[in-house]
Amino acid sequence: MKAAFVTLGCKVNQYESNALAALLKSSGFTVVPPEEDADVYIVNSCTVTAESSRKSRQALRHVRREHPNAVTVFTGCYSQAYREEPAALEEADIVLGNKTNDRLVAAIRAFIETKQRQLSVEEHLRGDAYTGFGAATFECHTRAYIKIQDGCNRFCTYCIIPKSRGFSRSRPLDEIEAELRCIAENGYKDAVFVGINLSSYGLETGMNICDALAIAQRTSGIERFRLGSLEPDHITDEVIEALTKMDKFCPQFHISLQSGCDRILKRMNRHYTAAEYETLCGKLREAFPGLSLTTDIIAGFPGETEEDFLETVAFAEKIGFMKVHVFPYSRREGTPAANAPDQVDKHTKLDRCARLQTACDALRNALLRQMVGSTQEVLFETPKHGMQQGYTRNYTPVAVACPDCLTGQIRNVKITGTDGDGCVGEIV
Repeated sequence: MKAAFVTLGCKVNQYESNALAALLKSSGFTVVPPEEDADVYIVNSCTVTAESSRKSRQALRHVRREHPNAVTVFTGCYSQAYREEPAALEEADIVLGNKTNDRLVAAIRAFIETKQRQLSVEEHLRGDAYTGFGAATFECHTRAYIKIQDGCNRFCTYCIIPKSRGFSRSRPLDEIEAELRCIAENGYKDAVFVGINLSSYGLETGMNICDALAIAQRTSGIERFRLGSLEPDHITDEVIEALTKMDKFCPQFHISLQSGCDRILKRMNRHYTAAEYETLCGKLREAFPGLSLTTDIIAGFPGETEEDFLETVAFAEKIGFMKVHVFPYSRREGTPAANAPDQVDKHTKLDRCARLQTACDALRNALLRQMVGSTQEVLFETPKHGMQQGYTRNYTPVAVACPDCLTGQIRNVKITGTDGDGCVGEIV
């Protein structure tokens, strides 16, 4: 029996689809690309924004239209957070949630046998243990993603993720070690740690994220490791000091900002001020010369005035982010911000996104130009458009003209110029 996955959303979702694929394979299924004809299609949904939910529904309907005789499974964050909505989607034969994904095989077999819809979504509870199948998501022949944390205790006023993912919980260290060894044995040199609130790893057990990273540092074959999105108030002096002692750690920090205006940060229930965020960035730059800082910013949050928005633009320029993911505020039912007064109209939100993105793109271009003339260590990935492409330690994309395939190799490259979103250079 053939199965195919359609995955929406973040790297965690991609990791979990890969883990579910491994579960199906161990049960005798053959996993094929979604473009091929399959007997079962699994749509792993996202709901971080209203647009994400719409695209998830659209993906399910597309699968049903193109493969009317296949079994359709709808799972992921959308079905977990808004149980009644996915359950009402007639195109789904099976509806699971993040908490019940381990029932996938049993649900498929039950539907095939009975032809009765299978609905199994259970609420996350405080005290739930970390669960997972342990299957690193490989990418570009050199990079593997490893999930070590799930859930979030922050309850930002705009965010539905605690409802879709539950409370923060951490993966046991022995499981992390086993998966890192598997990654290395399969020839992957770059491990990327991901989670829903990654930097909260270990906090419920008296550890911190460096306890997990220390395993990568000592794993033979892993030559680099990097981190997914981090919360600024979790990056303590203790964490920074520990990271400076790990020579495999790549200094690219994606630290969620969301707004550069203290008034809006407070309305968002973020746990820091703009000044505290700026102080952290200064500490990181001192500890890791040549690092890159990236972030997320929401434009048009309820109550955000033009003055608040301009304060955020000025703050982003002051910090000097290498890259900013800019999002318009998305109203999510079930969150406090959804019913907040002073909702910003769609036109204003999109206008602010465009203006902020323009300013942030200019920042990136200036920072890329500053790299010209420097020599950078580049881990090469898959060739693209006739060029060998890879990433520096601070995750800047670099392309070089070279007749030889460099995939998996780490080479020194002199940066000679910029090209679009990255740099170009020559092998030293």
